[in-house]
Amino acid sequence: MTLPPRLLEGYASFRKGRYAAEADRYSRLGQGLQKPTTMIIACCDSRAAPETIFDAGPGEIFVMRNVANLVPSYAPDGKHHATSAAIEFAVIGLGVKHIVVMGHGRCGGVRAIVDGSDPLSAGDFIGKWMSDVRDVADAVRHDHDHGDDLQRAVERASVEHSLANLRTFPWLRMRENKRDISIHGAWFDIALGELYVYEETERVWSLIATAS
Repeated sequence: MTLPPRLLEGYASFRKGRYAAEADRYSRLGQGLQKPTTMIIACCDSRAAPETIFDAGPGEIFVMRNVANLVPSYAPDGKHHATSAAIEFAVIGLGVKHIVVMGHGRCGGVRAIVDGSDPLSAGDFIGKWMSDVRDVADAVRHDHDHGDDLQRAVERASVEHSLANLRTFPWLRMRENKRDISIHGAWFDIALGELYVYEETERVWSLIATAS
């Protein structure tokens, strides 16, 4: 048993390219010196990898990826909470200074909710996980026409909902109040390669301008 050929080819290229060029950096990181200042909570979607979008090097960002880049509310009930555990580790263990929740266009999970084509029952993992998005979609549906505009609105509103959920974590909220940490919302357009950020004070989404 081995890995798929494409992964083996990619690993060989990594060894000859990036690893060879940054061998000293990898050596330092391998000694337990992980100190990223930013955590990004992003979707599992293969088209929206934060490390690629932000051209990040090894050790720069702490990434948590889940279906539809969701942040659940604080619920210390003794059950398994992978996203919450990652947030706790990033904030308390690593001491990150920024948390970014990054959504993206054409999200399959959100599309299923918006189109009503979700075949999953409430008993499935994904069905339960996406229940908050159903509530978000219901809240914004009457303000938008059907189609891409509605889906984009739900994708962005879901990010806003996750930002609110982040503030239900008491130790994170305390650090934000002391200005020891900041939280941010972002949305990436896969087709155009454009990045939008959420301006919480004005409650608007703004395109990040870059030099051509």
